[in-house]
Amino acid sequence: MTSRWAQLLERVPLGRDRPLLAYGCTLLICGIAFVVRLLAAPVLPSGFPFVCFFPAVILSTFLFGPRPGTMAAMLCGLVAWYCFIPPFFALKMSGGIMFALGFYAVVVIIDILLVDWMQRTTRRLAEERGRSERLAERGELLFRELQHRVSNNLQVIGGLLALQMRGVTDQAARLALDDAARRLALIGRIHRQLYSPHGEQLHLAAFLTELGGDLIDASGKTGVDYRVEAPEDIGLAPEAAVPMALIIAEAVTNAIEHGLADRDKGEILIEVWQRKDGSLDIDVSDDGAGLPPGFDLAMTDSLGLRLAQMLARQLRGSFILSGGQRTVARLRLPGVQSSS
Repeated sequence: MTSRWAQLLERVPLGRDRPLLAYGCTLLICGIAFVVRLLAAPVLPSGFPFVCFFPAVILSTFLFGPRPGTMAAMLCGLVAWYCFIPPFFALKMSGGIMFALGFYAVVVIIDILLVDWMQRTTRRLAEERGRSERLAERGELLFRELQHRVSNNLQVIGGLLALQMRGVTDQAARLALDDAARRLALIGRIHRQLYSPHGEQLHLAAFLTELGGDLIDASGKTGVDYRVEAPEDIGLAPEAAVPMALIIAEAVTNAIEHGLADRDKGEILIEVWQRKDGSLDIDVSDDGAGLPPGFDLAMTDSLGLRLAQMLARQLRGSFILSGGQRTVARLRLPGVQSSS
């Protein structure tokens, strides 16, 4: 209902391109006001000659603009003077009549000016809203294009590193270039869906599901069963998305390359828990070979695991690895709130 009233207010005055129709409808409104005043004459006390004509002036101005409203004001004033101000059916002038007509003129002029000012303001607001919507659409288009170009550039850099790796004979250097190319390619693949031009939160469950699917496809181990168990209402701020995605990607990649290294099938499970203090635990577990004896995350020389720890600290969280029947990589993020 509110939007319908808003649309009506933006469309008035009507008949701007059809003036004859506007003036004809104004005459009709004045005629209706005259008939209503005649019918109400027996029950109205004397001294109210304009009582039914003020609404006619306001309605004419509102529907058709200030010029038809002015015509309605003049016509209604003459009819009221001629028919409802004694001596009836005569245009006599006296001090009292002059005062009544002057009062009527002041009231209808104020009415016409106020209605016209309101409609001009409404039109300006509608024009401003239209310009704002066009600017917002253009900004969103530019934002999407920027995201697309950033993603493409990251993938191009990853491809260049992969090409450079072909000419490197040192095994350690090849592994470092391969890791860098893989991470850049990953960021490029997920970058387009990370950010919204409106700063909206990401739905974590859907994001993790899509991220894991990309990683499984990239590994070629399509027999690995990948599942995400997370509440649907958990959200993640866009600025935390890239570092969190890199941490989860490192945990899933480790599970594929080490835990399930000798198997084409297995299970990787991501579970999301929200604690009472608002912090969030994201567990990545697998049913693979487990951690090697004496493994100490603090002493590891794995660049990926060190990067995961560094990114977790950047998010004011923590990253730990634990063994047992299942190897579990846990990322804890503080103060994450549910999305609305």
